[in-house]
Amino acid sequence: MTSGCCMADMACLVQRLEVAVGRLESMSGPGGSGGQSAGGGAVSAYVEAFDEIISGSVAKYLSLSQKIGGDVQKHADMMKQAFCSQRNFLATASSSQRPAEGVMTALLQPVSKVIQQVQAFREANRSSKQFNHLSAVSESVPALGWVVTAPKPGPFVKEMLDAGTFYTNRVIKDYKETDTTHVDWARAYNAIWTDLQNYIKKHHTTGLVWSKTGPVASASAAPAAPAGGRPPPPPPGPPPPMMCAPSGGNASGDEDRNALFAALNQGSKITSALKHVSDDQKTHKNPTLRSTAPVRSGPKPFTTPKPAASCTTTSTLPPVFELEGKKWKVENQEGAQDLVINDTELKQVVYAYKCNKTTLQVKGKLNSIILDNCKKMGLVFEDVVGIVEVINCRDIKIQVMGKVPTISINKTDGCHVYLSKDSVSCEIVTAKSSEMNVLVPKKDGEFTELPVPEQFKTVWDGKKLVTTTAEIC
Repeated sequence: MTSGCCMADMACLVQRLEVAVGRLESMSGPGGSGGQSAGGGAVSAYVEAFDEIISGSVAKYLSLSQKIGGDVQKHADMMKQAFCSQRNFLATASSSQRPAEGVMTALLQPVSKVIQQVQAFREANRSSKQFNHLSAVSESVPALGWVVTAPKPGPFVKEMLDAGTFYTNRVIKDYKETDTTHVDWARAYNAIWTDLQNYIKKHHTTGLVWSKTGPVASASAAPAAPAGGRPPPPPPGPPPPMMCAPSGGNASGDEDRNALFAALNQGSKITSALKHVSDDQKTHKNPTLRSTAPVRSGPKPFTTPKPAASCTTTSTLPPVFELEGKKWKVENQEGAQDLVINDTELKQVVYAYKCNKTTLQVKGKLNSIILDNCKKMGLVFEDVVGIVEVINCRDIKIQVMGKVPTISINKTDGCHVYLSKDSVSCEIVTAKSSEMNVLVPKKDGEFTELPVPEQFKTVWDGKKLVTTTAEIC
């Protein structure tokens, strides 16, 4: 039995046996070798191809996660169940026709719940030493929603892979000199999504392929979660991930558009369904109606419904400002303008998370500073020997008083960086960000504001790709 492989789960094995029996039955009948019948060769071939991903890159990731242990292993156990649940869903699709949206939601629930659990585990363990590992998985696991993504499920998986790659790169950077197991783990995890992209390109280029001849899938086709050793169900809280929402978007949207075009194509007949209004019901011919309630023969006028309580209430987490080990935690600060960190050491880091309209001043010299999911925040610091990172932020202002070798800006909209004379040689690395400006000091004490390019041009020079900044005239 392969360690950590979800093919050992009884539910997966039973599902595979059912698909295999279906294949044998279809091949024994007329036209069985054609491969387009329910459970036929060409239909179930994509389930077998998915099994190769599970027994390949997924199994390697699970094995390395077990070797690392701790929170990484706990996360991997959840991912094991996620892939097993998706495998069961694909087996259902290979032998069944696409069901109605209500049934589709039921079929997607096993994968949806595990995705919620994976993301909730990361949020509940932000102080974990393996936080970068957890973040890599949490950011990319929505890629399993490709089964309800059309017409470009492959690019969707690529987008989710890119979101996780930011954190796997940090894992590689942190452990490449100390523990190659973590490096191998990061590469094995990325390989899962690369293999999935290739799989989609070959079998589901424009969307999940359902059987055209099998019975319509029913909610009972969704296999029950295997008993024993499975993680507990996720706690209620975050809304369902986006993988379940698009399932109704494409089908119902197409039906609505078709109905609209059909109505427009009626031409003058489109008015035949309108009810005739007599003169005594017209206000311009019957002035007495102007002082009374309007006459309505149709349905009552539309009124905006009150939002549900779950949409109007938000949970506010308590603010945090403390030193935990070697990490200064600045979290959930709202409107705080006088936060100052004085007693810093070279090995300490500052991690600011979900701070809004807040100003933070860091004195002394320390290792690194991270701003994560912050809005309208100001950061003033003296010396950083490592890196200053800005991730998933908006409207950030940073002022360097001393030196910093590198500033990284990732998935951020609006970031102004004020450099000191000693820090003008720092490297500024950007990705998926906009509205970035670097302000360089002049001799008179003022600053020269320079925009960071957001558009690039790439050409093939015959040997390699050459990328340059795109100049906009």
